[in-house]
Amino acid sequence: MTFDFGAVLAQWPLLLRGALVTIGLTAVSALVGGAVGVACAWARSEGPGWLRWIVGTYVELVRNTPFIVQLFFIFFGLPILGVRLSPTFASILAMVVNLGAYATEIVRAGLMATPRGQIEAAESLALNRWHIYTRVVLPPALRKVWPSLTSQIVIVMLGSAVCGQISTEDLSFAANLIQSRNFRAFEAYLIATAIYLGLAIGLRRVLNWAGPRFLFGRL
Repeated sequence: MTFDFGAVLAQWPLLLRGALVTIGLTAVSALVGGAVGVACAWARSEGPGWLRWIVGTYVELVRNTPFIVQLFFIFFGLPILGVRLSPTFASILAMVVNLGAYATEIVRAGLMATPRGQIEAAESLALNRWHIYTRVVLPPALRKVWPSLTSQIVIVMLGSAVCGQISTEDLSFAANLIQSRNFRAFEAYLIATAIYLGLAIGLRRVLNWAGPRFLFGRL
């Protein structure tokens, strides 16, 4: 058996486009999904009973079902209800829903670790609930759970590989397309694996750099 990586690398525009799409999906889902997680974490810890129940149901439903099933439901199931989404938007929505559920529990763990005295000190300064949550409780909570949240974002990025199953033109879609043209499946998927590895390492470093500088580094 002979290997021909050149036949795959010759299709570098497809690989580059796929990698950029994967980066774009991850960036949008990380920002929106992270925000969903923060909001839902507050709802589960401080919200009214009915809101806690809704968020808890959402979290348990998403965390106990496969991501690919969630993706297929959004893309193939919602059209039955008259909601038709493009492959890219369906992928982003599925990734946001998935990340939001996991981020909810991660952030909530950080919120529960906040000392009660810290909150009482903020209340004694006449800060309102919004300022207490966003300036006193949330930043140190994020600092505690940032490694776990970073790992979850990386997992979601790697999980986006199944989005190619609904024709989202991500990296896995590009690898599938290339190997269908030249039948170099081993080389195509090996190169795709290497790119995913590089993206995961790069994403982790970016998040480890960005978190302390923009979210909780001024504590």
